Amino acid sequence: MTTNIATESSAEIIELTPDFKIPVFLILGAVGFSWLSLWLAGAIAILGLFLTIQTFLIRLQFTDQALNVLRTGKIIRSFPYSEWLNWEIFWSPVPILFYFKEVNSIHFLPIIFNSKTLQDCLHRYYPRHEN
Repeated sequence: MTTNIATESSAEIIELTPDFKIPVFLILGAVGFSWLSLWLAGAIAILGLFLTIQTFLIRLQFTDQALNVLRTGKIIRSFPYSEWLNWEIFWSPVPILFYFKEVNSIHFLPIIFNSKTLQDCLHRYYPRHEN
């Protein structure tokens, strides 16, 4: 497991490493579905290729104040923890979807990052509140 950790102004920044498991699974699944339906296989393959490209381009950074989304090294969106209400990683055996809710919106991200580091950072920067 590789995690890029940089210090800037004495604040720790953790950038999640890419994980190609879901895109590769979808592309291989498309090959398997090609005997059943070429349309279905094509749709699954396109989704797999899209996620492959996103895995190369998109990164998540955890800072002390916010979750930052980067595309090719440039921050395109920042989500301050102060506006978060809840988060969840769906399907524990094989994490495939990351959900978090802010005061005014909800967000879903496919897990195209190291899921263990993602979960560790979520627990560290925005621990769940038990009801």
